[in-house]
Amino acid sequence: MAATTLPPTSTDATVPVQRDTTPKGLRWWRELGWRHVVTVAVLAFAFVPILYVVSSSLNPTGSLTGSNRLFSSISFDNYVELLTDPVHPYARWFVNTIVIATTTSVGTVLLGAAAAYAFSRFRFAGRRGGLLSLLLVQMFPQVLAYVAIFLLLVTLRDVFPAIGLGSQLGLILVYLGGALGVNTYLMYGFFNTVPKELDEAAKIDGASHAQIFFGIILRLVAPILAVVGLLSFVGVFSDFLIASIVLVDPDAQTLPVGLYQYVSQRFSEYWGVFAAGAVLAAIPVVLLFQFLQRYIVSGLTTGAVKG
Repeated sequence: MAATTLPPTSTDATVPVQRDTTPKGLRWWRELGWRHVVTVAVLAFAFVPILYVVSSSLNPTGSLTGSNRLFSSISFDNYVELLTDPVHPYARWFVNTIVIATTTSVGTVLLGAAAAYAFSRFRFAGRRGGLLSLLLVQMFPQVLAYVAIFLLLVTLRDVFPAIGLGSQLGLILVYLGGALGVNTYLMYGFFNTVPKELDEAAKIDGASHAQIFFGIILRLVAPILAVVGLLSFVGVFSDFLIASIVLVDPDAQTLPVGLYQYVSQRFSEYWGVFAAGAVLAAIPVVLLFQFLQRYIVSGLTTGAVKG
């Protein structure tokens, strides 16, 4: 009996390949071109204010209206006046800001890390309520506490002048208390990514909680420590409202409070000097950001993915 041959099915038929007839230029624009345009627009949005401030700092006219033309004239008179003005001690303001910002960032990292370690590793009554309280407190704007902070520092000045109104130590304590909640919650998620088996192995070897915390945990959570330290430093370095409330002595003021005196005059007649001070004040922040840049992405994302 002869074998019968079945007709080819539709699946055996060759499907014709449709070639993309879109012009090459249009295809490049659809895939990559628009991204370049968005990137250039974002860079222009970010760099134009910087160029304006640098141009204003090099403009000897010293007025806001005379600084509208970028780099119309170049002179370092504003920088010389900024650093030699006896009425406005810029160098002292700069040192005060560096000391306050550095002390606050270090204290914030240590206090936040200790609190996050306790919430992450220990089980105690009120743990869940404490975490929820830290989150709820951050929902209220900080401006609500300005009057309370002022009255508290006025009272402390009569009892402990070192931490009362007008003292830099009092300002540092205010910063430490205000930043503890959000930083603790941020570090808590990162601490949970560290395996608890490391703690147990260290305890078997006879390590105490302090040795585990300082010798093991802090080294493993270095990215989040760098992020919290950077955010704290930048926030304190640029803060104006709280610093203007607490620091009443001109020699103890920080850069934002001191520089405000240049533009608080009518018609902003010292705008060039103010811009020069802003350019110099940006240098420490940029250097610190470049130094800690490798930790920023991992520090912000790791704790958010697994917590």
